[in-house]
Amino acid sequence: MDVTYYIVLIFGVLLVILELFKLACRPKKHPQKALDIGSCMTIGSRDVQEDQVGTLTTESGVLAALADGSGKVFGGRIAAKIAVDTCVEMFKDYNAFHNPQYYFRKAFRCANTEILKAVEDESRGNASLGCAMIRAGYLYYALVGNVKICVYREGTLVPVSTGHTVAVLAEQKFQEGKISRQSALAMLENHRLYNYLGRDDFKDIEFFDAPVSLKPLDIVVLMSDGIYELLGQREVEEVLKGGGSCQEKALQIIEKVNTNPADERDNASIILIQMGNGALQ
Repeated sequence: MDVTYYIVLIFGVLLVILELFKLACRPKKHPQKALDIGSCMTIGSRDVQEDQVGTLTTESGVLAALADGSGKVFGGRIAAKIAVDTCVEMFKDYNAFHNPQYYFRKAFRCANTEILKAVEDESRGNASLGCAMIRAGYLYYALVGNVKICVYREGTLVPVSTGHTVAVLAEQKFQEGKISRQSALAMLENHRLYNYLGRDDFKDIEFFDAPVSLKPLDIVVLMSDGIYELLGQREVEEVLKGGGSCQEKALQIIEKVNTNPADERDNASIILIQMGNGALQ
């Protein structure tokens, strides 16, 4: 065998080693296909649908955003759409999981700015926004307003967020000793928001204290007040503990809203994300 043969052989071996090195260094994809995702909305008895929902699955993880708009004419609908679209578009641009709190803060503040540009003032359009990210079996979340974020586990719906209603604020102030018990009780039935997107003096957002460790078959739930104030926790739990996919369960919950005998039914929206029945990587 001549020298040329050995040179070709060595070159071929080097190419194989290089390809193996590339495969070893390639970032591993997280098995997001193990997650079951469903969402649904209803206009209720309102004239305009002011809720908006959005989900996005990438190699990095899963994003879910739910906004509940409020305002005159179509201002609430516009504000809610801007809120959800901003979160989704920013999630596409970079890996938000490197610094989830930075992503949430930037997305919410950008959404607030864009809403102010699009509507004349906060009475014309504003929105509550709940946003959740899931990666490798952990839940990261942030919200402003009264969107509720929960985890359904072993038959119980557990809220992980508190929200920005006057009632919540009253309870916090009472616990801190800043208002009397009588004043707190007088405010507890007040569900008016004190913080939301679409205002010049937009305050900080509610973050996760630490990522929530999820278990197999846990369901992450994002829902607007059109669901939890009308149906309550027990009715939602009854659906979640049943069989079917997340999309089927979301449809069942919205059907309960549509068939509820209440005279006034608000816009209602829900997103469900269930973890797979296996190892969460």
